[in-house]
Amino acid sequence: MCLDLDEGRTVITMPKLKTHKGAAKRLKTTGTGKIMRMKGLRGHLRRKRSPRAKALYDRMLQVSPADEKRLRRLIPYGSS
Repeated sequence: MCLDLDEGRTVITMPKLKTHKGAAKRLKTTGTGKIMRMKGLRGHLRRKRSPRAKALYDRMLQVSPADEKRLRRLIPYGSS
């Protein structure tokens, strides 16, 4: 990708990376760079669970190291 300046000079820049918007809404990056996610199965049918089990759904969890490289490609600039 080229960017033309006023004096006729050309600067070669890297193309911008696209953020996957679905992943950006679901994942957050901490200040130290860890990717955090929410647990699944939180939508409904939680009345029968104990209060302690329901409270576990409110925390964010760190993404598995096996998935981290793939997810970093989806959110290249982090998501806050």
